[in-house]
Amino acid sequence: MTDDGGRAGAVGGTVAAGGMSVELPMWKAISYFRVMALCYALLRYVNSYLHFLHPVAGWIFLGALTLWTLASTRAFANPQRCTWYVLGADLTLAVTGIVMSGVTDSPARISHGAPTLPTIWAAGTVLGFAAKGGWRPAAASGSVIGVANILGHGGPTGDNIHNIVLLLVAGCAVGYVIELARASEATLTRALQVEAATRERERLSRDIHDGVLQVLALVQRRGAEPCERPGSGADLAELGRLAGEQERALRALMTGGPLPDRHVPGAEAAEPPDPEAPRDLTALLRPYADERITLSAPGTPVLLPGQAAGELAAAVGAAVDNVRRHAGERARAWILVEDEPEAVTVGIRDDGPGFAPGRLGEAERAGRLGVSQSIRGRLLDLGGTAELYSAPGEGVEVELRVPRKATP
Repeated sequence: MTDDGGRAGAVGGTVAAGGMSVELPMWKAISYFRVMALCYALLRYVNSYLHFLHPVAGWIFLGALTLWTLASTRAFANPQRCTWYVLGADLTLAVTGIVMSGVTDSPARISHGAPTLPTIWAAGTVLGFAAKGGWRPAAASGSVIGVANILGHGGPTGDNIHNIVLLLVAGCAVGYVIELARASEATLTRALQVEAATRERERLSRDIHDGVLQVLALVQRRGAEPCERPGSGADLAELGRLAGEQERALRALMTGGPLPDRHVPGAEAAEPPDPEAPRDLTALLRPYADERITLSAPGTPVLLPGQAAGELAAAVGAAVDNVRRHAGERARAWILVEDEPEAVTVGIRDDGPGFAPGRLGEAERAGRLGVSQSIRGRLLDLGGTAELYSAPGEGVEVELRVPRKATP
């Protein structure tokens, strides 16, 4: 057992270097360590078996140790296969070999610090307990092996005590590092789940925000028309249905429940069967052009993955809606689409009054999330960027840039 501390310490270094994904590489390292320790034990015995009182008994034990090590290699390479029963059998074999060493070896060799039959192979057992249950099982198994050394092989000598202390320290250190790694991994998993849930709620809130604005715009248009025109009753019924959908969606968002299927006015075009199928961004932006909004795009299709194109078009729609509502009735706007090899850039510029620095921050703190969620949030989810530039009296310029392989 002379090299137990060094071997186990090396495995402990593997744990520290492995980071959050440390457990499976740790088990594989233990499996390799047991095979190498077996080879070491066999070489030691080949060089010294002639000095043993009962060399045949030693060969029998080492033969059984070889068969068990090879048979349990797959189990020690995977935490699911390495059960407590496997570890118990491993510990029993290690203790048996240590006790047999006190019987098969000569008293003179034992008194001079001769190693046990399993030598450093016993450290693999302690490391297995450490990887399976942490530092407490490692300390328990190391104590059992230590007691077997003291009672069955040489007594409480300086070498024995030294090796036992190294084994306990190494096993407990590896077990403690494993516990920390598992706790950190669980914390990271929970944080990622919370982040994913938050991002999903933000996406849903963007959709509801856009739907509410579209319903309100529809109400405004219908309210400006004469109520006596034919079909006005059907229009009111349609408005009532759309408003009801938005009300249910808002309640679901606030309570965390599943969102109902919604039909957003102006979104009659069906989604493609494959959300990753390429879509022409220009075709999606064309409905935003009118007498006040000018669209400039390449003559060839600007293709993006389906969902990415839809999200980018929705962000442009939110920017255009801001122009219509805030830039004034006479303000004009220009949409410029640039098709680049690595990304697609869409610029939206208007000649409205603009806004003062800090205005967007004030709007966000007041709960108006049109820019932060409907524009910046969408681009962030796509891995792109959204930049807004404005000054009082100089209009607003929005630049949206999305990588060509963007996926929401």
